[in-house]
This record gives sequence, structure tokens and C-alpha cells, in this order.
Amino acid sequence: MKIDTLAVHSGRRIDPATGAVTPPIHLSTTFERDPDGEYPRGFSYSREDNPNRRALEECLAALEGGTEALAFSSGLAVAAALVQGLEPGDHIIAPDDVYYGLRKVIGDVFGKWKIDTSYVDMTDLGAVRAAVKPATRLVLVETPSNPLLKITDLADIAKIAREANAISVCDGTFATPVLQRPLEHGIDMVMHSTTKYTAGHSDVLGGALVTKFDNYLFERARKGQRYGGSAPSPFDCWLTLRGVSTLPLRVRAMSESAARIAAFLHRHPAVETVHYPGLAHHPGHETAKRQMSGFGGMLSMEIRGGKAEAMAAAARMRIFTRATSLGGTHSLVEHRASVEGPNSKTPQSLLRMSIGLESVDDLIEDLSAALGSAIA
Repeated sequence: MKIDTLAVHSGRRIDPATGAVTPPIHLSTTFERDPDGEYPRGFSYSREDNPNRRALEECLAALEGGTEALAFSSGLAVAAALVQGLEPGDHIIAPDDVYYGLRKVIGDVFGKWKIDTSYVDMTDLGAVRAAVKPATRLVLVETPSNPLLKITDLADIAKIAREANAISVCDGTFATPVLQRPLEHGIDMVMHSTTKYTAGHSDVLGGALVTKFDNYLFERARKGQRYGGSAPSPFDCWLTLRGVSTLPLRVRAMSESAARIAAFLHRHPAVETVHYPGLAHHPGHETAKRQMSGFGGMLSMEIRGGKAEAMAAAARMRIFTRATSLGGTHSLVEHRASVEGPNSKTPQSLLRMSIGLESVDDLIEDLSAALGSAIA
């Protein structure tokens, strides 16, 4: 079954009580026992499981080609559950340009756990192999990366992790399962901030972890979800599942627009560098072509003149909204280094853009006006 069909039908069933096509929201926190004390309908208490959460998890597992999924209250809740599942002294390999929130989880939230972490350039397979230790238990990869859009070869990383007897996890937020399915390349699990493209309307927080096979980190993450306070609400699950219905259409439309915008920016004299894997000169272009069906709706550009000019260019935009997050219907622009703080490794001249569903001609006109003023 194609992903467009899965996005509409997986996890949904006609409501037997009313015949409703759209699933109802089950807000009840508790469910009735039978006289023998059992729960034959499968639900006992909403923190442990809920019909809306189960429907969403079934859908997300189908989209990724996984066997099971866990829905969380945010993307960082997924990261926290994974790290919490490790033992003190365990070793993580993570990208050197990984989402800054993950560094916060590892270094701040679990700083006292004495988790050993090596941050390496995941596009350098020699560096990844050199980082492996006897205690390596988790290999994290983010491709395309945030915000430099680096591309990592998933099959090679999966092989290194297997040889190290470690579990590999790919953050698939930027690509979504519409464009990239890491499990098919040998990766063990995929994590998402469903806040972004999956829900797609900038109105609900969420996260997900999808596994291909049973493994101890997934089971420990399940305990973190059910007993650690990171379960999403029924309404959040309902909103996210609603958004999934249009995920393939939205992602493909945004990718088409992003490709046109990247080509325009690549030719613009005010732009020093464009980071977009769909451009032929991008270092990861060939790998992206091999493991992705499209190049996505995210891109970043480095503005000539440094931070001051980048901030000024963003301020001159009228259709792009200056805001954090990505994957929604509105096009967003953000000076990423300012958000990440003083220890950010992101270039000060860089603006990250999430391309929305507006007319691409209007977006290019908006960028042209903003960047034209920069060099006038």
C-alpha cells in the first residue's frame, strides 16, 4: 500500500457506535472493568494507553514500515526516554551539528548520569568508526541535519552500529517517511518531532519513536512514556493523526517550492552559500538521491555581511514569519545561532527557512525584495 493511502487510512476505523468516519476524541482518563476485573476492551487508564494514542501509533508505524511506534508529548521527550534508557557509563555517538536540544538533554538533564558522548561529523565514516568504544550503546544520526542540511549515509551508519553491537536511531523529522524511510536502510529506530511536518499545522506538540525490531531501548522508552509523565493527551494525538492525512501532499508541495527557492538563492549575489541537498553541488547530493525520494522543504542560506545583515534581511521579509519551528503551512525564517545560544556551532550569517504552502512565486518575490535591499 502506498504512503498516500496509509496516511489516510492507517489507524482509523469507522466508529461502530455512530458510523463516524473521523475518529472521535476519547477524553476519558479511566475505563470500565468487567465483573472479573479484566479489561477486555484493551484500556484501563489513559496514561498507560488511550484509543487516540493507539490509533496514532499504529499509523506512524505503518508510515515508517516499522513494527511498533510510541507517541510522546514532544520530540525532546523521545530523546529523554532514549537517554534515560541507557546505563551510567554507556557511550553515545551523535552528530557534531545535532539539534541543540539533544545536547541539552544529554549534558544538562542527564548530566549526572555520567553518559559518555562523542559528537562527530557523521558524514565522515572514518570519524564515526574511530569514535566507537566498547561501551557504545547508541548511535544517533540526523539526516538531513539541522540546520546545515548535511546528508549522512544511513546504510553505512547502520552497519557501523551493528558491528559495535549498538542501536542506531535516525531523527527523521526533516525528511519525514514521505521522503526517507531509514528502517529500509538498516537503521533500528526512527524518532520524530511530530510537532513539525507530521502534525503540520503548528498547533500541537508531539514526538514519536518507531522501531523495526524489539529491543531493550524501545521497551525502556515505553516505560518512560507510560510511567515517566511523557504521554501525549488524547486531543494532541487526534490533532496529529488529523494532520497525517495530508502529510504526503504537503511534503511534496513544500519540497517542490524549496527546490525552486534554493536555485534562486544560489544565483543571488547577496547569498554566500545555500545549504540544500537538492542542489547538485551539495556535498551530500548523490547520497540524498540514493536514499531519499525528494529533498525536503527545509533549507538554509548564509548571507554576505555576517550576522547583522542576516538579521536585517530576515526583518525585511513580509511573507516569511520570523519564528521558531518548521514543517507548518506558514513559511518561517530564523537566525538559528541566536536561538541556540553562545555555544552554537551554526554560522552567524545563517538563516534557516521552512518553506510552507504559500505560492512559491510570492515567496521568491519576498526573498528578492529582502535580499535586494541588502545589496542596494
